[in-house]
Amino acid sequence: MRAEDVSKVGVVGAGIMGSGIVEVCARAGMEVTFVEATDDLVARGRGAIERSTARAVEKGKLDSEGRDALLGRVRGATSLDEVAGSDLVIEAVVEDLGIKQDVFRRLDGLTRPEVVLASNTSSIPIVELGGVTKRPERVVGMHFFNPPPIMPLLELVRSLATSDETVAFARAVGERLGKTTVLAKDRAGFIVNYLLVPYLNFAAGMYEEGFATAEDIDAAIHLGLNHPMGPLTLLDFIGIDTAVHVADVLYEEFKDPLFSPPPVLKRMLAAGWLGRKTGRGFYTYER
Repeated sequence: MRAEDVSKVGVVGAGIMGSGIVEVCARAGMEVTFVEATDDLVARGRGAIERSTARAVEKGKLDSEGRDALLGRVRGATSLDEVAGSDLVIEAVVEDLGIKQDVFRRLDGLTRPEVVLASNTSSIPIVELGGVTKRPERVVGMHFFNPPPIMPLLELVRSLATSDETVAFARAVGERLGKTTVLAKDRAGFIVNYLLVPYLNFAAGMYEEGFATAEDIDAAIHLGLNHPMGPLTLLDFIGIDTAVHVADVLYEEFKDPLFSPPPVLKRMLAAGWLGRKTGRGFYTYER
């Protein structure tokens, strides 16, 4: 299938990343069915899309008619069967290998054999997902960045089995979604997180050692390197749980201490201080 012929997209998972991916695809004129585990989670995912598109209208990036049309192309469901007719399926569930593999096994049996199955994973090797299907050549990484409607990058990941045709298809889909694509080989962390995780770990370790305050570490990077936010603010934005999990995946693959999350992150995880999502991380937030 050609990227320009994709009219129906399935998205599995509608959390922070999944709901953003749904919005991006719907903005590009595609009909999108997203799947969540319960009706409450479907409603939460729909609500996130509605709030995001309302902000886009307020900022003049989308008109009211366009928003209504976009929302009309989005449908939520609790059964994976509802994405069976999709031309492309993007998985965006939690960063857990077993859960993702189960999703890919089921999608393999539900969708047409020629349909590409993509994962939004930020760390798990794609070959481990494609290997549980009968179409590993049509399994590819399509790693969006948070928030997907705003961030312009799409990191494509090809496994040993991913075909040239699938890579070309994924790149063309990314361009249709208005994204700039980069291509990485299939190893944990890919390009962005392989470089990002040591930086975040060092910043958290610096804070833990009392070398500088959280505010001063963040101000130094924000103003000194012109980053949009400092590393500890970014950790709160990503979620301490997600940051620790990604770091653990990288450490498991490479056994390099650079990737091992510092104790402060593990303690914050145990305390439930996960950042913005819980109202407390390196900083406190109103919920």
